[in-house]
Amino acid sequence: MASIARTSLLREAATASRMASVRPVFQQQPLFQNTARIAAFHASSRRNLLPPPQQVVVGGVNDAAPVPAPNPSHGSYHWTFERLVAAGIVPLTVAPFAAGSLNPTTDAILCALLLVHSHLGFQVLVTDYIPEKRFPKARKGFSWGLNAVTALVGLGLYEFETNDVGVTELVSKLWHA
Repeated sequence: MASIARTSLLREAATASRMASVRPVFQQQPLFQNTARIAAFHASSRRNLLPPPQQVVVGGVNDAAPVPAPNPSHGSYHWTFERLVAAGIVPLTVAPFAAGSLNPTTDAILCALLLVHSHLGFQVLVTDYIPEKRFPKARKGFSWGLNAVTALVGLGLYEFETNDVGVTELVSKLWHA
């Protein structure tokens, strides 16, 4: 990529020098007028993929920040549940291989915890990066989409556990392959 940018820079300089001899002195432009815009090692232009949303000011400077309604499934309880799920995955990942037995119940609990852990992580992404105040329809759409994908993955894991070898057996086979 750098060689392409350099040759275009050289071509521009050569064209500018040829044109400088043809133009009168008062119309001559500097030899490297576009060098500030040309970056030798940049492969893409500076443009946003999505346009920024409308900038709307709601309320005044001295308005208090809105306090959300108390909900037992959010806040510290929610955080504690996320930590318990994440901590529970660790022993369930190691236990089937350390004990030497592949138990379908352990495998099912591991799959359920992985599914809940993934869902909670993606739910935090939707909450953090799609503000409900600015994008109410997109937020609802992404939330429903996440729920649908989680249900679909849960169905797929259930089918894989009941009709095939299961997750821990698959990891074991891939590890020894």
